Amino acid sequence: MTRFLFASILFAAAVFGQESSRDLRGIWQAKGTAYRDLEAEKGVVDPVGGKIPYRADARATVAQNKRDRASADPLLACFQPGVPRATLLPEPFQILQNDDRIVIVYQHVHAYRVIFTDGRPHYDDGIEFYMGDSRGKWEGNTFVADVTNFKPETWLDGAGHFHGSKLHVIERLTRTGPNTMRYEATMEDSEVFERPWTIRITLEKHTEKDFQLVEHECERDAKGIYRHPPEFLKRLAP
Repeated sequence: MTRFLFASILFAAAVFGQESSRDLRGIWQAKGTAYRDLEAEKGVVDPVGGKIPYRADARATVAQNKRDRASADPLLACFQPGVPRATLLPEPFQILQNDDRIVIVYQHVHAYRVIFTDGRPHYDDGIEFYMGDSRGKWEGNTFVADVTNFKPETWLDGAGHFHGSKLHVIERLTRTGPNTMRYEATMEDSEVFERPWTIRITLEKHTEKDFQLVEHECERDAKGIYRHPPEFLKRLAP
C-alpha cells in the first residue's frame, strides 16, 4: 500500500510538472538591457561572438540608424515595437492562453498579438503587420511561434539594428522555473542578413500582489508630436 501511494504521488508530481511547464499565463518582463543594443548587451547567442550577420551593405545602414536614432527610431515616434523588440522592452506584458490561441498583451502602446494554435495558415503575402502574423505549436514543453508578414519599418533594438520586408522570426518560450522562462528568437531575412541568427534572454514573472498592466499612452506635445511618457524614455537611456 505504501509503495502504491508513493508511486501515485510521483506520477501526480510528474503530470503536474508537465502541465505547469505548458502554462505560460501570467505577467512577464525581460531581465537585462538587451533592448538597448542586442550586440553590446550580449543578447545575441548565435553566431558565437555576438555579432549580427549583416550583409555588407546593411551594416552601413545600422551605423546611420545609430547616429540618427533620436529622430529615426520608429519606437520613439510611437510606432508599435515589432517582434522580438516588444518582448525585450523594460515593460511588462501579459500572456493569456486558450485551447486554440495564445494572446500576448503588451503594456507598451496597447500592442498585442494573437498566436493561433489551431493549424490555420499564415495570411497571404502582402498583408503586413507591425507585430507580424503569428502561428504557434508545442514542441515538447517549448512553445514555438512562427512569425511572418512584417512591416519593414520597425527596429530590433534602440541601437538601430533593423530588418527588411522578408523578416521571418521563430520564437521559443520554455518555462525554466515557477517564475522564470527562457525566450529565444531566431531571425532570418535574406535581404539584410547573411544567415539566420538567434537571441536569448530570461523572462521573470511578476508575483507582486495585485500586479497589473498600466496604460502606456503616447500623447501629443505642444508641437503636436506624439511622445512617450518621460519615465519610459528615462528607462530607454543608455
